[in-house]
Amino acid sequence: MGKVEHIEQQVTALAPDELASFRMWFASFDADAWDKQIAKDAADGRLEVLAQAALDEHRNGQTRTL
Repeated sequence: MGKVEHIEQQVTALAPDELASFRMWFASFDADAWDKQIAKDAADGRLEVLAQAALDEHRNGQTRTL
């Protein structure tokens, strides 16, 4: 059995209150990982193309305010 399958079995065995606690922990863990990846991508210049495309669309009147 692989690690993921083992974790899946452990999660399915959690009591409702433990599952709620695990969900909160995992949501925070996942958000932190996402933030780190976005920061790395920004520092590496990987978002420049997207930013430029958005600015070009705005300059061309292809955006709207809410």
